[in-house]
Amino acid sequence: MSEIRIEGISKTYPGGKAAAVSDVSLTVGDTEFIVLLGPSGCGKTTLLRMIAGLEYPDVGRVLIGERDVTDLPPRKRGIAMVFQSYAVFPHLTVFENIAFGLRMQKRPNAEVRRRVDNAASLLQLEPYVGRYSAQLSGGQRQRVAVARAIVMEPAVLLMDEPLSNLDALLRLQFRAELKKLVSEVKTTTVYVTHDQVEALSLGDRIAVMRESQIIQVAEPMVVYDHPATAFVGGFIGNPPMNFLRGEAHSENGHTRISIGGQSLAAPSGLAEQAADGVLVGIRAENIRTTADRPQSADASALQADTLVVEPLGSHLLVTASVEGQVVKVLTRTDFPARPGDTIWLQPEADKLRWLRATDGSAIAS
Repeated sequence: MSEIRIEGISKTYPGGKAAAVSDVSLTVGDTEFIVLLGPSGCGKTTLLRMIAGLEYPDVGRVLIGERDVTDLPPRKRGIAMVFQSYAVFPHLTVFENIAFGLRMQKRPNAEVRRRVDNAASLLQLEPYVGRYSAQLSGGQRQRVAVARAIVMEPAVLLMDEPLSNLDALLRLQFRAELKKLVSEVKTTTVYVTHDQVEALSLGDRIAVMRESQIIQVAEPMVVYDHPATAFVGGFIGNPPMNFLRGEAHSENGHTRISIGGQSLAAPSGLAEQAADGVLVGIRAENIRTTADRPQSADASALQADTLVVEPLGSHLLVTASVEGQVVKVLTRTDFPARPGDTIWLQPEADKLRWLRATDGSAIAS
């Protein structure tokens, strides 16, 4: 068992005005791939380093399996780590780079050969095992760094933004390879990134962090579709979730959200839960656009003024203004919209998310 349990961990650096990590608890299941996602300075790398034993918490515990490893040095935790920097030894061949940890443990040569060959095969490095790092591309060097970690057969694999030094095409390719690799080796993995695309595509679950705390932990599409706060909805997604500020009120037994001089239907009881204002969240791809006002009596549509039209190949990204509030919409490439045009936006009712305007917290609907 290589389950990780983090219990009430906090860390403040000397001279720091605020905690780097504040009262964080998290359980990572055996063989689970979890992603710590958040902006720079939110505490995700500090949390990873405390799991690794490179930092010690002020309070709280770290358990791997049934062992309390809080006070153990990294070498006794059964972990391997891949950093943002490749950290590939330039004077060693690919084979010896991968074998380095095994050599330090004085493993028999036959075992070293077998395990290095297996790791090189998993990461498609067999043609390069005799080369030095100067003869490798950035993507190949990162593969060597990952191979050097997994060859140790660790109980836990920790990765700190390992793809950030790669260009966009290499990152896309290596991301798919990494996901396949982790599923094959079945190692409990904690992965740190600020890239929400990496988080959505790689993780079994995502832990979204902000200002030293975990805000939401859930499966990727739950975080995407049902953000716990406006921060989560705005941080994840490209473009980020739209939020329209409105006021909830009852009208003939029905609840509606007034957005300037327009309104949208809302779940009953919403007015009581958000008396001080509502944020209506909707993803850009969940809004239907029309050039003319919908004629259906039950259509819930908002009039908008087109500000910017951006062709993005497979679709258009339209930036529009609804009662002075900016909304981004993804629509078909042949949609007839130009800056200054009036268009109509029809949000999918079941995709609307309701949050309190006061603190951005989600309202159960």
